[in-house]
Amino acid sequence: MTTSEESELPEEDVDRELTVDELAARVGVTVRNLRAYSARGLLPAPRMVGRTGYYGREHVARLLLVREMLAEGYSLAMIERTLASAPPTASSATLALHRALLAPWLPPEPENLTGAELAARAGVPEDPALVDRLVGLGLVERLGEGELRVLDPALLTAGLQVVALGVPPDDLIDAQTRVNEHVREIAQTYVRMFVRSGWQAFVDAGAPPEQLQRVQDTVARLQPAAAQALLAAFRTEMAAAVEETIESVLSRLAEE
Repeated sequence: MTTSEESELPEEDVDRELTVDELAARVGVTVRNLRAYSARGLLPAPRMVGRTGYYGREHVARLLLVREMLAEGYSLAMIERTLASAPPTASSATLALHRALLAPWLPPEPENLTGAELAARAGVPEDPALVDRLVGLGLVERLGEGELRVLDPALLTAGLQVVALGVPPDDLIDAQTRVNEHVREIAQTYVRMFVRSGWQAFVDAGAPPEQLQRVQDTVARLQPAAAQALLAAFRTEMAAAVEETIESVLSRLAEE
């Protein structure tokens, strides 16, 4: 994606390598913010000559994209996750498309807390082995010095509610691990349906910009529709499973 700001510049000026001060001035950000973006991995590494870094067209495009996402209300953490999940060689246009399609599915902002705080919330003793299991599940990352990053706070909140009902955390993690396997397959089912029903035609046509809004609208409407369908199916299956279990228990009680 060549932005209007970049395309207004003479071609030789666009291609000229820039120092960090020149890059910040070009894009309209402070050097301090630019360095902060670099530290979070939001910018590719510059070409180094001695101790001086030089930045090119791809850095300008990436910074403009970051600035645009910030203006749309994305946090730096969400921008970081979006860019991290994109192909490493993605162009600015590809990143913009990637962002548009991924945004409706991103979980809430990650939350940082200590292992002791997590244990206190769960009402259990602090246990590094339990944290290891949460890390393996993909729910938590270790940041060092005993600090953790919860990648999906909504899922953690739901899990803590189950633990509060008396379910041991290890049992809940076992159950969630199995659930994740099924949910992953369900997600792939919906993605395959989406690809067949419109995405493939969009890609085959060369991803024309005039069709992007229609694709974005489809993705935005697919998210709540898929969630509603999944919840409805789960309720039906849960009711059947509970009924079967109750009947089995009652039958055993009647025999005693």
